[in-house]
Amino acid sequence: MSETTPRRMQTLWASAAAAALVVLGSGAARAEAAPAPASSTARPNIVLILFDDLALMDLGAYGGEARSPNIDRLARQGAMFTGYHTSPLCTPSRAMLLTGLDNHRAGAATIEEILPPQMRTQPGYRLRIEPEVLTLAERLKAEGYRTLMAGKWHLGHGPGDLPDGQGFDRSLALDASGADNWAAKPYMPYYTNAPWFEDGRPARMPKRFYSSDLLVDRLTRNLDEAPPGREPFFAYLAFQAVHIPVQAPAAYADGYRGRFDGGWSQLRKARVERARALGLLPAGAAVDGFSPNAREWESLDAGERRIAARSMEVYAGMIEAADAAVGRLVKRLEARGELANTVFVITSDNGPEPSDPVHQPSMNLWMPTHGYAWQLEGLGGPGSLNFIGPEWAEAVAAPGRRYKFYASEGGIRAPLIISGPGVVPGRRIGGLTFVTDVAPTLAEFGGARATPEAPAVDGHSLRALLGGGTQPVRGPNDVLGLEVSGNSALFRGDYKIVRDMPPLGDGGWRLYNLAADPGETRDLSAAEPDRLKAMQANYAAYEQRVGVAPLPPGYTSQKQLAANAIARQMPLLAAVAGGILLLLGGLGYLAWRALRQRGRRA
Repeated sequence: MSETTPRRMQTLWASAAAAALVVLGSGAARAEAAPAPASSTARPNIVLILFDDLALMDLGAYGGEARSPNIDRLARQGAMFTGYHTSPLCTPSRAMLLTGLDNHRAGAATIEEILPPQMRTQPGYRLRIEPEVLTLAERLKAEGYRTLMAGKWHLGHGPGDLPDGQGFDRSLALDASGADNWAAKPYMPYYTNAPWFEDGRPARMPKRFYSSDLLVDRLTRNLDEAPPGREPFFAYLAFQAVHIPVQAPAAYADGYRGRFDGGWSQLRKARVERARALGLLPAGAAVDGFSPNAREWESLDAGERRIAARSMEVYAGMIEAADAAVGRLVKRLEARGELANTVFVITSDNGPEPSDPVHQPSMNLWMPTHGYAWQLEGLGGPGSLNFIGPEWAEAVAAPGRRYKFYASEGGIRAPLIISGPGVVPGRRIGGLTFVTDVAPTLAEFGGARATPEAPAVDGHSLRALLGGGTQPVRGPNDVLGLEVSGNSALFRGDYKIVRDMPPLGDGGWRLYNLAADPGETRDLSAAEPDRLKAMQANYAAYEQRVGVAPLPPGYTSQKQLAANAIARQMPLLAAVAGGILLLLGGLGYLAWRALRQRGRRA
């Protein structure tokens, strides 16, 4: 048990004691203030489904090319959010999603892969859920929920930091930013293995699997350990789709042959047109084009275009494969008689991934030693290190600007679907909502009370809005800040200031009116300097409140990732170098002996 666990247990015991006092009628004022606990039959089951690097328009319900009939059905039966935002990176988003707190307050300011070593001991930068912070699983568990998890975790390592130490009864968790989808092996040199854990212990993984199917299989198996209806459950399903490596069974990918042969400019244009038709982009609003360093589709030769188009066919197939897995989960709940009483939440942790891991320095040496290749034949299958790259990422980020890593709309505007009991079906909800709103919403669905000993959440419950209310969760003067490794934003009313760091950004602030210009094409800084100055002051207050630490001089995420990867690989590199030296020494010794013996004979 970790040293943080006793403090967390004290908080949970305090919460349980407070609830017991209410039930027993101790203190009239307290009893009147707290809601009566709902019976287990009245409280819904909750399924939280998180995609990895899924763009706003990737799902069929949002106008995407991939077939996602099961998720689309849930969208029709519930509410689709069109103004939902998250952080530009996975760990901060996951921390906010599961706690309702700003990522710095929760303990996950950024991701470990790009964190400077000198910042790792600072509050908010330890990249683990802080001991005094309660996760949604802990809050619901205190109310009698069974709590289950399957998928990517990436929220701290070791005893007490994995899901079993954060309120989950059963879990199969990948403790990394990603891994291969066909086998338990790493996908980049930062990792020496794929660290899978089951209930906090190293997991024995199948020799061959496909991640989306494996995760749903494990989740349903753990679900079936208890009879239907005995107690409500909270299930957190964190897909690897569509994170690098982009992989999918050929049967799914083949269904999109030819779909992306027109290239990324054609795809972005088509998505922008669909965004207008679906109301994701106001009529007449402009959109940005591609980044200056983006390649023209026509500049690729025929072979390059074919492998690029195939990478997107696999991308769409990976989404469809995950949707099929969701369909199997829905059918299992229906067979158990629990579907009608289940709230579903489906969202993404950030915008689409632009990285090209294949052409990074030394990857031509690393890939074959780890069983990877990048070629048209078998692309997306076992042993394929597939990716979509920056141009496709900008295309699928439409109508937003830029992509993952950046606080521009392409990096942080994401899909959000909520359906189930208590949700008016067929609703389209605009207005600014944020990743920190999900935990308090689901806590309210589950009857979880606020705990005085734990930090107050930053998010707002969407429960009234889901039930048919029209009052927005944030008023015109409310402010909402965001910061991840220097990439920052602040929202107030219809306006947003944003700061994107290099290589695409310059670290300067820009001002946009998102109601009229969600594509962030017209910087209003010069036209409205007073508004810019006031919002910058709001942002400075936000940084002070949550504890944003200054980055080292000259910091860039790309340089830090390379440095951290080398540091992580140093023991292996040292061993390899030592082996090479021993081999060379042995060969030299044998050569010396041979020359000596030849000299004696002479």
